[in-house]
Amino acid sequence: MRITVADDPCGRLSDAWRFAVGTGRFDLALRRDYQDSLALLQREIGFRHIRGHGLFSDGVGVHRPYEYRGERHVRHAFTYLDQVVDAYLELGVRPFVELGFMPSGLASGEQTVFWWRGNVTPPRSHTEWAALVRATVGHLVDRYGLAEVRGWPIEVWNEPDLTDFWQGADADAYHRLYEVSAHAVKEVDAELQVGGPALSPGAGDDWLPRFAEYVTGRSVPIDFVSRHAYTSGPAQHVPFGVHQTLAPADRLLEQFASPRRQLAGTPLAELPVHITEFNSSYRPDNPIHDTAFHAAYLAPVLATGGDLVDSFAYWTFSDVFEEQGIPSTLLHGGFGLLTHRQLKKPAYHLYAFLSRLGDQVLARGPDHLVTRDDTGRISVLAWAPVDVTGADPVDRHTVRLSLPVPVARTAFLLRTSVSEEVGNVRRAWCELGRPASPTPRQLDLLREAAEPARRHRSLPVHGGRVDLDLHLSRHEVTLAELTPVTDETPPWSDERRLLGLDPDPDGHIGAGAP
Repeated sequence: MRITVADDPCGRLSDAWRFAVGTGRFDLALRRDYQDSLALLQREIGFRHIRGHGLFSDGVGVHRPYEYRGERHVRHAFTYLDQVVDAYLELGVRPFVELGFMPSGLASGEQTVFWWRGNVTPPRSHTEWAALVRATVGHLVDRYGLAEVRGWPIEVWNEPDLTDFWQGADADAYHRLYEVSAHAVKEVDAELQVGGPALSPGAGDDWLPRFAEYVTGRSVPIDFVSRHAYTSGPAQHVPFGVHQTLAPADRLLEQFASPRRQLAGTPLAELPVHITEFNSSYRPDNPIHDTAFHAAYLAPVLATGGDLVDSFAYWTFSDVFEEQGIPSTLLHGGFGLLTHRQLKKPAYHLYAFLSRLGDQVLARGPDHLVTRDDTGRISVLAWAPVDVTGADPVDRHTVRLSLPVPVARTAFLLRTSVSEEVGNVRRAWCELGRPASPTPRQLDLLREAAEPARRHRSLPVHGGRVDLDLHLSRHEVTLAELTPVTDETPPWSDERRLLGLDPDPDGHIGAGAP
């Protein structure tokens, strides 16, 4: 069945997907490979904020206790903080600040998370913690300006509902931490944005209402609400990797919608909602992240997620990431849109496609999104359906559209695609024998293989419309861009002249004049 797309927009496309993206721990941003990857990402896609863990962990060195003349003092040092934020701003992206984890010199216990040992215990002194927050936020304001930093969301901690990330998953202790932190932020400036509680997907339905009750009852400042979304199930461990079942992608959208559902009728109901992490698997060593399946799986989420929340941040932009240790191979199932050495995964191309859409929505469907921009260019993002049960997917899926192109006789079609067959760096890597440390020549081959397939042609416009049939192969995501053509071909142009032959008036080709 052919879908007739309306001439007039039915809405505007949200760019909530662009508001933020995730990253590995804060101090990884000092590395060249990290900065090279972020530069590529910003050049071709362009996110506004970046969020990661470990701002206050020992590797950044902000909290520096020392003893002088028999008394304990704390120095707040911003050497690495400044280098990282300077690099971010130079690349056109701003921090989405996460306050965590606990510096060892302030921690009340020794429980840590991840290979790099982020401390997840409460502060042994809330007064000292407040001073740390106040000093850090104040330094950012002094260095970058109040108007700038007012635009940076500041989130208190990460997934305090999980015992791995907050000792005992103690809600009362987290509420106290949030209260102290929020007041410390507002003491710097009342218009700075602070929020939380950055809940995991598994948080019970009572966690957020209890948090809302606490901050409301005690008049604690809060400017936004945050949570995370993942859809993977129990882990099947193999050496240096994990495999998991997946729920259908619409489960992510249900999780996006849950904060507003849980907060309905509370004073927090109208606050902005930020999904500060989302992905399919919550593991940084699950090969699903590297696949063409993954791009097709996420396409409907990116196409509609902005209708539910103010932002949703893909976790993460790069495989420069070490929560489970240093990766042992190039393609290891990392969260990143990019591997180390800037190889583009299919999900990277999905984001690149989205960045080229217009902002006027003409049509939506379960397998397509149609937009137009101010120049009249029509863009169609289309994707093949996926099956999370492991059943054989449809090998060929067709999206048939009738598109409005009212001011031209022809339209130029540029189509860019990734699938199991093209733009699939993981498949190319497997075909190369899965080299753990590719040679420069192998990296060049993989970089070429990771590029999407591109094709183009001219389409006739009849009655102000173009019929477009998009035949999608297995797990394909495609961007079709239609540009109205103004024909400037001179009257003497004839392709038959390319070899020096001269068509006679009857259309026959003869030899040119001697």
